Amino acid sequence: MEYEDKRKVATPEGVELELRLAGVGSRFSAGLIDFAIKSAFVIAVVVITALTLGGLAAAIVIGVAILLATVGYDVLFEVRGGGRTPGKRAHGLRVVMADGGAVGLRSSSVRNVLRLVEGLPLSYVPAIISILVTRDNQRLGDLAAGTVVVREPRAVAESPRSLVEDPVPEHTATWDVSAVTPEEVAAVRSFLDRRDGFDASARADVARRLADRLAPRVSGVPDGIPPERFLEDLARVKASRR
Repeated sequence: MEYEDKRKVATPEGVELELRLAGVGSRFSAGLIDFAIKSAFVIAVVVITALTLGGLAAAIVIGVAILLATVGYDVLFEVRGGGRTPGKRAHGLRVVMADGGAVGLRSSSVRNVLRLVEGLPLSYVPAIISILVTRDNQRLGDLAAGTVVVREPRAVAESPRSLVEDPVPEHTATWDVSAVTPEEVAAVRSFLDRRDGFDASARADVARRLADRLAPRVSGVPDGIPPERFLEDLARVKASRR
């Protein structure tokens, strides 16, 4: 069931994609890994605090540690780690916005603060029921934050670290890219930045459609250049000639 649940998303590139939704089993398994890490952190803080502090100071430090473990841990990894905590990364899961975009600080905070209510205090019963009955496998925190948990493709090619910082290829020196508009360049960069979140067939389809649309408007492009390679080179050239 987890492998069949999907959500259709219309991308800024004008292509409809499908996000594979995570189900209860994979989310629970990922949560166990994260819970073990959080527990180890809290236990370490408690032991160190017991040996070095006492009274009110110890209670404050332990309280802060518990808050960081229950909320801060998930928010940090979801915002800074591309929607992936260590547990989610281990199971190939990622938190994204319902439109497929990257999760932000506000949405991550909302979904994880609500876990304090629907999680351990209620044995995760509301969360499990919500995942099972909602169309997009969302727990209550996801519904409030507008997020979904999706499965990542198992194998994707590595994206360039920075198209702006990478050197412009020599073979593009004669390219005339003046006919490509800023809006079209933005669509190209949007695809290149988000392509690791697409499954292989959708990724290839989006790249081909963008390349087919833009290649005729760029003079000097050699025959046979792969669509993604063309889009990478185009983005670098446009960035270097601003």
